[in-house]
Amino acid sequence: MPVFMWKGRTLAGETQSGELTVDSQADALAQLRRKRIIPQFVREKPKSVEFGLNFKKGASVSTKDLAIFTRQFATMITAGLPLVQCLDILAQQSESHSLKRIVGEVRNDVEAGTTLAEALGKHPKVFDNLFVNMVEAGEAGGVLDDILLRLATYIEKAEALKRKVKSAMTYPTVVLVVAVSVTVFMLLFIIPTFAKIFKDFGGELPLPTAIVLALSDFLRNFWYLLFGAVAGAIIAFNRFNATDHGEKIVDQIKLKMPILGDLLKKAAIARFTRTLGTLISSGVPILTGLEITARTAGNRVVQEAVLATRASIREGETIAAPLKQSDVFPPMVVQMIAVGEETGALDEMLNKIANFYDDEVNTAVDTLTSIIEPVMIVVMGLLVGGMVVAMYMPMFKLINVVAGD
Repeated sequence: MPVFMWKGRTLAGETQSGELTVDSQADALAQLRRKRIIPQFVREKPKSVEFGLNFKKGASVSTKDLAIFTRQFATMITAGLPLVQCLDILAQQSESHSLKRIVGEVRNDVEAGTTLAEALGKHPKVFDNLFVNMVEAGEAGGVLDDILLRLATYIEKAEALKRKVKSAMTYPTVVLVVAVSVTVFMLLFIIPTFAKIFKDFGGELPLPTAIVLALSDFLRNFWYLLFGAVAGAIIAFNRFNATDHGEKIVDQIKLKMPILGDLLKKAAIARFTRTLGTLISSGVPILTGLEITARTAGNRVVQEAVLATRASIREGETIAAPLKQSDVFPPMVVQMIAVGEETGALDEMLNKIANFYDDEVNTAVDTLTSIIEPVMIVVMGLLVGGMVVAMYMPMFKLINVVAGD
């Protein structure tokens, strides 16, 4: 999604600038109007030069620090402390140097007369659109403490979900890396020793042994070709994934993968429903909530389904109809959302769905781990054991020859 740089003036005449990650320049202008900023210019930020691997720069503040900050902020507001004093205390006691600096800048902006939402909006790498819009709704409705508590809960649950999905991917990745490393080590250092013995022995080698020896020779003599092919594949994949069409295809493949695709789909549904439910219950307009939810979906297929829902609502239709047409959302989710719309309790229904799918993700992760563990052990055993057997087959042949003599 493109990033737009902007500069403008508030109604009080103060000059402000920043960046917005939106679909188009029109969306950027619409956001600035909602913030009551008169834009002087809005233009797309030029893309930085990349050298293949497309590494993304992460936020300078961890999710854990942000959750702690938000919950402490809510506690202080509930206790009746003035806003500037809360920010001053939070800036002093923060253990994160980056967060300390940013909160200090927010405090200075608020002290100068800027609203809290506008001050937070100047730091999009830390406080995203969801955070800023919810704070803006809390300020407008006089329920900032409740909004901050909801935000803290949302951040904590979203991070827990993210950790759960990552943990499901960590184990098989580690086992696969170990298996490949052991295989490469054997091909480079162990197999050549056997190769000398077999050369002195002479005679025709068994096919498995010949294949292993050929792989060892290729890896020792042409390792740079293999390295170049792997690096090229990674670069090509990242460049393809950086395009809109490529990202959509990759995300579609992710959702259709056996076992893992079901886990990613459940995680995407949990993220979507919790984000939208939190926004609606905080007083954020449904169209704005869907726009923010689409950006935080984490999957292009889900994002397009949410944007289709937003377009449907703008034309006077329901939320459930476009979701039903997509292949992402199960019938149960669509029906529960439809019931929530009819009863006027959409936010409550969305949060129930999110809690249900959080539990589903936990179960799916446990199931995935239990399935992958024996599979990876078998794969590792076949790789290493296969090479060992291939190396000893000529030995057995030699023993039989000697015994026959």
